[in-house]
Amino acid sequence: MNLNFIHPADQLVMMMNRIYSYGMTTTSGGNLSILDENGDVWITPGSIDKGSLTRKDMVCIKKDGTMEGIHKPSSEYPFHLKIYETRSDIKAVLHAHPPALVAFSIVRQIPNTKLIPNAFVGCGKIAMAEYGLPGSKDLGDKIAREFEKGCDIAVLENHGVVVGSTGLFEAFKAFENLDFCARLQIDASIIGTPGSLKEEEIRLKYTKDHFNLEEFTPEVITSQEKEARTELCKLVHRAYDQKLVNATQGSFSRRMEGNDFLITPYNVDRKYLEVEEPVSIRDGRREAGKVPSRSIRLHQEIYRKHPEINAVIIAHPPNIMAYAVTDEELDSKSIPESYILMRDIPKLEFASFYQKPEETARAFNESTPIVIVNNDCVAVTGNSLLNAFDRLEVAEYSAKALVFAKNLGQMVAINEDQIAEIKDAFHLK
Repeated sequence: MNLNFIHPADQLVMMMNRIYSYGMTTTSGGNLSILDENGDVWITPGSIDKGSLTRKDMVCIKKDGTMEGIHKPSSEYPFHLKIYETRSDIKAVLHAHPPALVAFSIVRQIPNTKLIPNAFVGCGKIAMAEYGLPGSKDLGDKIAREFEKGCDIAVLENHGVVVGSTGLFEAFKAFENLDFCARLQIDASIIGTPGSLKEEEIRLKYTKDHFNLEEFTPEVITSQEKEARTELCKLVHRAYDQKLVNATQGSFSRRMEGNDFLITPYNVDRKYLEVEEPVSIRDGRREAGKVPSRSIRLHQEIYRKHPEINAVIIAHPPNIMAYAVTDEELDSKSIPESYILMRDIPKLEFASFYQKPEETARAFNESTPIVIVNNDCVAVTGNSLLNAFDRLEVAEYSAKALVFAKNLGQMVAINEDQIAEIKDAFHLK
């Protein structure tokens, strides 16, 4: 879905609904705005339920300062206008109060975006803005001052966060990345010591191999492929709603015939992925006019080496990722039902999916359906897309339970005799 073709008022409704439904702001908190091409600023209203906004609730602040709408604009509209005045490249501003980022604002810290490459690349430059009375000119001046210095995101002391970008979806992506990073750092600190990447390590991930595949033009789309596209989109939507992937991160693929498969596209919003957007890969070639997920080489190698695997998911669930950014192991032997689906979960070195796809593909087998990559992601395989998704869910729920348990006391794992009993009862190799 291309938001650039949607009216600013409708964009504001869509994005505020998204932010509110994911618990990133409250009924009365947060505000969004868009600078239209004609100089008008469209902004969310003040003191109106953020959970039930319609396009009629949006307020237009005209270029001459007059206002149109049935409500007053957000009381914090002055800092939106100040940011637009300060930075000509910014066309949308997002302000919200997600709990994790508010926690960082209270302790006057900025989340460590070098925990994972997507956060570092996706968030840009982050600054801390001094405390100011909400809605005051003083606060607006302090926020604008940081944007004038070149920041993309300002964490407001004892308040929340403000993001400025070239469009509303771009602002949301940066906001979502920073919120994820904040939650990740908090969870990781519960179980161990989070470890950072160096900038040169982060650059290792961003290869362009997914652009280099030859293209083919499909002559026909079979009923099997249509069904597969529908299933893929449904599970991607579900994964996004359950916060197992972010807006444009994470990749899903499903084997078709032989080593051909469908895979999610590169840099397309996972929440609104439509059936025509997944990329068909046939004989090592990509569907014409489409770009597959960056991790395509790993998907290819897994299907070539493992005929029993029919689906691959690469994701960034926050609780599993807490184990990816620390030296702690995600112990699947803590919960019987989890062990049955998760089995052994090794860790691989950072960027191995992109730098060593053939070698990495060998790590998967019947007793190792899940692999964690340090400071990057988790990859889950299955005999069907639903089976892989189930494993992903179980792994994340289990990781969350283990993070909780860490706060309660000494954890006790299942012993080897009990593991042997599980393997025998469920015919596990």
